[in-house]
Amino acid sequence: MDKKYYLDTSALLPYYRNEKISFRIQEILTAIEPPLLISSLTNVEFVSALSHWVRMKELAEAEAGLVENMFNSDIKQGLFIRQPVSPKHFDQAEKWISGRRTALRTLDALHLACSWSFEAEIITCDKILHESAELLGISSRLIETHQ
Repeated sequence: MDKKYYLDTSALLPYYRNEKISFRIQEILTAIEPPLLISSLTNVEFVSALSHWVRMKELAEAEAGLVENMFNSDIKQGLFIRQPVSPKHFDQAEKWISGRRTALRTLDALHLACSWSFEAEIITCDKILHESAELLGISSRLIETHQ
């Protein structure tokens, strides 16, 4: 069976917006055979970031609409497969957080629980999420600008 990959929002956003890490993200995404897994949580965080950027005047409304359309088009074309977040993901996230072994915050714990349940390596730009994944024995790839 082919290896599966789960993209958290920190690794997805730079694919659609020019940031220092964007080139590294694009390199990795072109090297991996699609589809990549995302979750319904990723979707909500993606549009939340767009909304924030518009409110902060970092992105014009029209640009945000184009980015959101590109993202939805990539989902329709099969680059990403969106998986639902289920009660078992919440239960697992709660278990890890209540164990107090990691610095996981709520949404990151949910991303990690999704990756774990989908049996996929998580790709992230979030160092704390990556370190938590390693501590919990979950396959993780940290993308940094200096790599």
